[in-house]
Amino acid sequence: MDPTALDQVQLNFNPQGLFVINAAIGLMMLGVALELKLADFKRIFIAPKAPLIGLAAQFILLPAFTFLLTLILQPPPSIALGMILVAACPGGNLSNIITYLARGNCAVSVSMTAVSTAAAIFMTPLNLTLWGSLNPETAQILKKVSLSPFDVFVNIFIILGIPLIIGLSVSRYFPSLVLKVRKPFKIFSLIFFIGIVVAALAVNWQNFVHYVGLVFIGVLIHNALALNLGYWSGRLFHLSEQDNRAVSIEVGIQNSGLGLVLVFNFFDGLGGMAIIVAWWGIWHIIAGLITAFIFSRRPLPADDQIDMAESSAK
Repeated sequence: MDPTALDQVQLNFNPQGLFVINAAIGLMMLGVALELKLADFKRIFIAPKAPLIGLAAQFILLPAFTFLLTLILQPPPSIALGMILVAACPGGNLSNIITYLARGNCAVSVSMTAVSTAAAIFMTPLNLTLWGSLNPETAQILKKVSLSPFDVFVNIFIILGIPLIIGLSVSRYFPSLVLKVRKPFKIFSLIFFIGIVVAALAVNWQNFVHYVGLVFIGVLIHNALALNLGYWSGRLFHLSEQDNRAVSIEVGIQNSGLGLVLVFNFFDGLGGMAIIVAWWGIWHIIAGLITAFIFSRRPLPADDQIDMAESSAK
């Protein structure tokens, strides 16, 4: 199999399908936003250390180390740019659940999800453009599609920013309504999004099966890098074990749905990018659950156990 052939593959996705996937990710974001409160953003000012370290690992270290990883592995340009795109995305909405299963600090996880989602409106186009342009081969793809950071910003604002604002507003002014609709809406939006992804894979199944072997090892290494960057960044700055686990999972679980939207919106479903983002979306759930299982089997230090008991009592 010629790896460079993947750069020539264009996945099938018509304008109607593109509109639906945009709507699906917007609905998912609205479902996430209904779970958030303004207090989740304020928490970063009250106890900023862990979230700030996590956000630095997510938006500074991960894109930089991903760029270095692409230079070491030297994958085809479309795969390299797909890896950079994944690294530029904010944390995924499953991170809070996986942090809970890992017995990590859920407050840190939720505050990081909230702030990283808002920051992604600016940081995702910035990181994609910056690191993608440093490699001459990936820079050629950016030039070919005439990628405008402003256009990416507008697109991300529509599918992340507007649902976030609506969700926070509804949560604040109609709390009783949110209590009734939050869970079923989140389940519906998740099922709707999974259905869209399955449909997209079905239309492109032969391409996916044919080339997924090329991206399997790269995604495994990349995801392991992200999880370890988060964990050891926390250890380096002497965070608690609970905080380390939360930061690790937040950095390792990326919003691959947003990545897919950007691939189809701006890169016409470029094969290497689409397949690596799609496989990342599958793999990071598997890796996240494995990580949560490993963490949950390791006892927390005594101080963390006391903190957990106190927070549960509250």
